[in-house]
Amino acid sequence: MVAAVAANCVVGVDLGGTKVLVGVVDESLGVLHRIQHSSEAADANELLDRVAEMVDEAIEAAPQDVLGVGIGVAGIVDAKAGVIAASPHLPLAGLPFEALMGERLGVPVALDNDGNTSMLAEWRHGAVKGASDAVMLTVGTGIGGGIVANGALVRGSTGGGAELGHMVVEQDGEQCSCGGYGHFEWYASGAAIGRAGERALAAHPDSTLAAAAAEGREITGTLVTEMAHDGDAVCVEAIVEVGTRLGQGMVSITNIFNPQLIVVGGGAIAAGDLLLDPAREIVEHQALASLGANVSIVVAEFGADAGMVGAAVLAFEQLAQR
Repeated sequence: MVAAVAANCVVGVDLGGTKVLVGVVDESLGVLHRIQHSSEAADANELLDRVAEMVDEAIEAAPQDVLGVGIGVAGIVDAKAGVIAASPHLPLAGLPFEALMGERLGVPVALDNDGNTSMLAEWRHGAVKGASDAVMLTVGTGIGGGIVANGALVRGSTGGGAELGHMVVEQDGEQCSCGGYGHFEWYASGAAIGRAGERALAAHPDSTLAAAAAEGREITGTLVTEMAHDGDAVCVEAIVEVGTRLGQGMVSITNIFNPQLIVVGGGAIAAGDLLLDPAREIVEHQALASLGANVSIVVAEFGADAGMVGAAVLAFEQLAQR
């Protein structure tokens, strides 16, 4: 897509637990310009300022006036009030985020949970297009969720539904960043791949992974995934462990929602079938037979861009209603 022929454009923002991804997006969902920075911040004001600076840069880079900004944020969003009710990974809980960003930017702002925006992109234009019942899992620092049921996006009574990363999968399990215990995202997220790598390192002190650690490389999900793709058996084992836990959560999702599709997005999908094949196998053998046979587990067509592109879709759709 050539920027000069873009008819209308908006800015989409994916504000996740680790990174902020901002893009100028046209009506055909072509990404004309993108910016990415860390979302780590000392406090809310620092993070708000960083996001505003990134959006301002994107607006300046746009080929024409921007109609508005859509933001998907890692947190529970009270959509009616425009307030972030809770955000385990970001210092934003309790803030009237939509209004604050609108004041800083001077353009219309639409806000939703990042799992919902990811699902919106995939449902309208990607892997879920044409499906009436589907579940989206955004597997990154944590796990976000999006649900389409009977042909409608499910947001819950206050806008905070589909927090699938916080369903309990382990009684008396490890403490989640939200304060609860035994939550899905602790065991099956991108961060969980890093933790599985640390356990693998301790169990295999003579491994290639141990050599990388000795060189000063941090054991993260990204490193473990990279080394697994290079054929390191210890790292493959770590990803299979997490993929198995991902599949166990998907069994509950399959049995509860009876979806046609479970679509997986977020940064952890860089692991590809190393992560998803163990999950598929668990669902095949452990979900209720008639339900497991009906569901396909697929990768998001928009990949790690789903949240940002979906935020742009949110902006286009909400601006049309204003």
